[in-house]
Amino acid sequence: MHRLATTTGLYPLPDWAKDELSALKGHQKEDLVDGDERSEVTNAYLRARSEIVDVQREAGLDRIVEGQLRWDDMLAHPLTVHDAVETGGIVRYYDNNNFYRDPIVTGELVHDGDVAADLEAAQSDDCGPLQAVLPDPYTLADLATDDYYGDEREFLAAVASFLADEVAAFPDVETLFLLAPSLAVSPPTDDLGGVTDALETVASATDAEVVVHPYWDAPPGRVYQALLDADVDALGYDLVAAADASLTNAREYGTPETVSLGVVDGQNTLVETRETIDERVAAFESVADGVDTAYLTTNAETFYIPVNRFEAKLAALGAAARPPEVQA
Repeated sequence: MHRLATTTGLYPLPDWAKDELSALKGHQKEDLVDGDERSEVTNAYLRARSEIVDVQREAGLDRIVEGQLRWDDMLAHPLTVHDAVETGGIVRYYDNNNFYRDPIVTGELVHDGDVAADLEAAQSDDCGPLQAVLPDPYTLADLATDDYYGDEREFLAAVASFLADEVAAFPDVETLFLLAPSLAVSPPTDDLGGVTDALETVASATDAEVVVHPYWDAPPGRVYQALLDADVDALGYDLVAAADASLTNAREYGTPETVSLGVVDGQNTLVETRETIDERVAAFESVADGVDTAYLTTNAETFYIPVNRFEAKLAALGAAARPPEVQA
């Protein structure tokens, strides 16, 4: 099985950038996601992004992300910066102690190019093989409040169309990771056709390899089977927080030829050894037949861990994707 090292993005800001941005913004969190940022703020993000790209190259990652350093509202970001969205009160981010502002959709979701602009900035840093990161449409709709479309399926389709338009504006990328925790944590109970249609709408907007990566749990069997049937290139498995359930899905229902394996804990400061990562990969290989390629990645975002631990985890992923004899 060919290994490629990458991450799920949503990186922690370098310490200097936290301090500088806090001073520039006058401690106004709302401004951190404002689409009309002052030039000093924009320049700080550009420098931080360039630094993050260098860290990934030095770690030996096979796919480079721009880091999503501006995504203060985590996966809700593509909506919280949109002109047709009002930001409501603070909402708990799934079942943990992190929070985001509730994006309330009050108008038509049309293309705004926010994510594409960040990818273009990363590309200008000569980052190498570039990977884009977005929430999958079901997760983004799940994190939002609809105050415009008035129908659940129509809203999901509108979110998918919006994301597809964003993807169509991307510069050339090798892979697109669609982060899909809601498919595992709060999975759809019906209308799986609408969910797979939404995924395929986004996937069809790019020639890049599209990876749907659930985490924090495993999708229930019926949802997992629907994902297998969807026209996407790869599925993800959280082998840290949901190893048993993920392995059960792979064993009982099969896998695609390309997978992403969450083998490093994005929420914990303990840095995994090569042995631990290899054990997690081996456990998956023991139940999965016919897998040609595996992206080795963090199971979830690394936004909340200290920068030095974050960098060590990237180095562990880069090393685990290379044969041991190459690491001397």
